[in-house]
Amino acid sequence: MSTKAPNPVDKYVGSRVRMRRIMLGMSQEKLGEALGLTFQQVQKYEKGTNRVGASRIQQIAEVLQVPVSFLFEGGPSGGLANGAGGFAEAPSPSYVSDFLATSEGLALTRAFTRISDSKLRRSIVDLVEQIAARDPSAQAKDGQ
Repeated sequence: MSTKAPNPVDKYVGSRVRMRRIMLGMSQEKLGEALGLTFQQVQKYEKGTNRVGASRIQQIAEVLQVPVSFLFEGGPSGGLANGAGGFAEAPSPSYVSDFLATSEGLALTRAFTRISDSKLRRSIVDLVEQIAARDPSAQAKDGQ
């Protein structure tokens, strides 16, 4: 009997929980304590292995100091999208986790989230995208 693959939405929400937890410098144990869970349960949520109920999502968002919508931003839409903002455009959860596992990724994420001006954040994203478009090694990684 084969095991069922995690739902893409569950995996994406879990990756956002992990990203935010790491941004706050919080361990899985500390998040688990705040939620009344073991760190193993937090791991399962972050991997998308276990689904997170609505009340638990609300609780997680409160502990991580983000609106509930943060956990879903840019993620899969459950097949309802018509191209814009759908799963194909979202980075894979492993890509996000791999990025945040580096000291540069974590430092960049922490600094970026401290910028309150949304126009300035958008300008920074645009700048980085332009730099990446001109970087031959980035193009090689993208398969271009």
